[in-house]
Amino acid sequence: MRVTIVGAGNVGATCAQRILEGGIADVYLVDVVEGLAKGKALDLAQAAPLVGHGMTIEGGESYAPAAGSDIVVITAGIARTPGMSRDDLLETNGKITEAVVQEVKQHAPDAMILMVSNPLDVTTYIAQQVSGLDRSRVFGMAGVLDNARFRTFIAMELGCSPQDVTAMVLGGHGDAMVPLPRHSTVSGVPISELIRQDRIDEIVERTRKGGAEIVSYLKTGSAFYAPAAAVTQMVASILRDEKRILPTSVQLLGEYGLEDVFAGVPARLGRGGVEEIIEVELTDEEVAALHRSAEAVRDVVARWEQLSSPAAG
Repeated sequence: MRVTIVGAGNVGATCAQRILEGGIADVYLVDVVEGLAKGKALDLAQAAPLVGHGMTIEGGESYAPAAGSDIVVITAGIARTPGMSRDDLLETNGKITEAVVQEVKQHAPDAMILMVSNPLDVTTYIAQQVSGLDRSRVFGMAGVLDNARFRTFIAMELGCSPQDVTAMVLGGHGDAMVPLPRHSTVSGVPISELIRQDRIDEIVERTRKGGAEIVSYLKTGSAFYAPAAAVTQMVASILRDEKRILPTSVQLLGEYGLEDVFAGVPARLGRGGVEEIIEVELTDEEVAALHRSAEAVRDVVARWEQLSSPAAG
């Protein structure tokens, strides 16, 4: 198995490390900055005998070695700084995504594309538009990360292991995401029986702002350890054909009453990519929240189409 990771910054390099050390696939790391991907790849290669894996990694500026990749993970783009929303990254990261996917289309046309760059649901839309691939082969990482944040905050509140917490987050990867407390449990016990409603509301809001909270501390960068772990879980489910049901940003074509919009929903991930979209039963209030989140994604897509139109140039 072979995975190409585009972008050798914190997210991309940490993705490479986790995929290698998990024994999941060989990695090709590519970055436009001369020497960056080569240097990090060499460093990661030298760690192999110490951590005990047999995977290989190479790095470079050319996309040619991406040929034959099973998955291309795209992390390239600028990161947020304090005060920025994910949507503020639209113009720069949208153009980067267009250029990267053109290279992928040329050198690794059979690869699936897993988007990580923000604004996530919109860059995933751009990747599909440029690549022309079926929705089963172009999807985004966000829900797994949002879900992990929700689980973490629940565990912190209760002083329990996050491994015992199950949770669900739907919708776009932004402030309008939809954490679902009704579908969240600790060892099978609904969190509504363990946590006061006012505290649940605060945890939901903290989940929505989870990325911004980290940005506010780091000042000059954004989260990368948890995003890389989320990418690795998705890559492993696909390459190992684990068929895990994971929240994934995918094009909806009627599911949840939504048409032709990317949003995070539970999906079965296996060797076929997104093999099935799972429709869970939602209350009227939850459906309304999901539709509001999808509309927020549509609004940013409309902004992108305006920015990228010939008239805008």
